[in-house]
Amino acid sequence: MHDSGMSGSPAVRHVTVEAGDAGQRLDNFLLRELKGVPRTRIYRALRKGEVRVNKGRVQADYRLVAGDGVRLPPLRRPDPAAPPQVPGGLARELARRVVYEDEQLLVLDKPSGLAVHGGSGLSFGLIEVLRQLRPDDRYLELVHRLDRDTSGLVLVARRPAALRELHRQLREKHVEKRYLALAQGRWPQACRQVEAPLEKNVLQSGERMVRVSRDGKRALTGFSVLERFDGATLVEARPVTGRTHQIRVHALHAGHPLLGDDKYANSAGEALARQLGLKRLFLHASALRFELPGSGLLELQAPLDAELESALQKLRN
Repeated sequence: MHDSGMSGSPAVRHVTVEAGDAGQRLDNFLLRELKGVPRTRIYRALRKGEVRVNKGRVQADYRLVAGDGVRLPPLRRPDPAAPPQVPGGLARELARRVVYEDEQLLVLDKPSGLAVHGGSGLSFGLIEVLRQLRPDDRYLELVHRLDRDTSGLVLVARRPAALRELHRQLREKHVEKRYLALAQGRWPQACRQVEAPLEKNVLQSGERMVRVSRDGKRALTGFSVLERFDGATLVEARPVTGRTHQIRVHALHAGHPLLGDDKYANSAGEALARQLGLKRLFLHASALRFELPGSGLLELQAPLDAELESALQKLRN
C-alpha cells in the first residue's frame, strides 16, 4: 500500500481507517499518509474531490470514523530518503525547550519565528524537527497550533489515544490556556472580555489575515491587566475559542493592538516596538492546565523569552 517516490508513477491507494485514527480530522490524516506532499497540494486535492471518503466528497475538517474507506490520489512527493536537513543549532535549541514529557505527551516551549509545521514555502517546522530529533518516536502529532510568530507551550501527542482525548477536551473547552501579551496604550480595567466573530481571508500574496466580521465564526477571549507602563499594558489573555490570530485581532478590535505584530500593528505601535528593540510579536503561550488519564492533572508553565523580558525591563525603567 505504499506510494512510489519521484522515480516511479504513484498509484491510487485505498486505505481503511483503523480504530486508532478514528476521530482525527481528515486533513491531518492525509498529511501523515501522504508525507512529503506539499500541504497546498493536499488541500487542492480535497477541493477538487480527488480525495474521497466512502466514495463521497468531504471537507478537510471531516472527522474520520473507524471503517471509513479513504481514496488517496496519486500525488507525487519528494524522495523520502532525503528529508530536509534541520540546522543543528535549531535541533539543540528545541531539545533544550522540552518542558514536560511522559509516555503520552511531549510539551515544548516553541521559539518565535518557527512554524509548527512545514508548508507554504517552509521545508520544516516544529513537528518535522521533532521527528528528526526523535526517530524512535513512531507517533508524534501536533495537538493544536500556535502562530509562527507566537512563542510558548505547544502540545505534541505521542499516542493516538492521547491525541483523541486532548482534541475532545479542546472541543469541550476543558484545556485552560493563558497567554502573556503586550498591548499598545492603556488597556481599560473594565475590558474583561472581547467577543467578536472572526473571518479568515487569504490575500493574493497568500498571506493570511483575519478580521472581525458578522459572517465570521464565534470567538471569545478573556483579558486581564497585569502591569501598566507608559504607552503599553501587559495583559493576560485567555482564549475560550481557538480561532486563527484570535488574541491579536481581538486586541486590535479593543483598540489596543499587540506590540511587535507585523500584521495588525499601527505606526505608533511600530515606533514603540522599535524603541524597545522588539523585533517579534509580544505574544507568549505561558501556561496550560488540563487533566489527561494516565498523566494526571498537568499545570505547565513557560517563562517569557529573554527578548520579551528585556522589552518589559525597558518599560519599567
